[in-house]
Amino acid sequence: MARHEGIPRTLNLEVVTPTRMVVREEVEEVMAPGAEGYFGVMGGHLPFMSTLKVGELAYRKNGRWRHLAVSWGYVEVRPETVIVLAEAAEKAEEVDAARAERARDRALERLAQWGDESIDVLRAQGALTRSLTRIEVAGKS
Repeated sequence: MARHEGIPRTLNLEVVTPTRMVVREEVEEVMAPGAEGYFGVMGGHLPFMSTLKVGELAYRKNGRWRHLAVSWGYVEVRPETVIVLAEAAEKAEEVDAARAERARDRALERLAQWGDESIDVLRAQGALTRSLTRIEVAGKS
């Protein structure tokens, strides 16, 4: 871990889902979708925890940004470590853009039926948000 005058210049980032370790790397910076909005973390950050919402998680390694689509979970920040426990996480190059577009279209069709009591509007909105995030992240691979 590189340090500058006692402050870590890098962080150990771990992104974990119930089924796999998605990322385990030493990085320079992390941007994450917290429940209260996006936040950034660099080495030496004060410890905190946050819930994670659906969105794009980005991290910088060797000056290059990498992107993941994440869904729900928790983030623990420590001065030298960021641990993300997510319900789902995909690297940009893993996202199936065509599948995400089909999911977006299905969600939009459901939402167009607003008022039909058989439609779970919150579920359709969640599906739309997840699919739009996956489409956006896929474009950054």
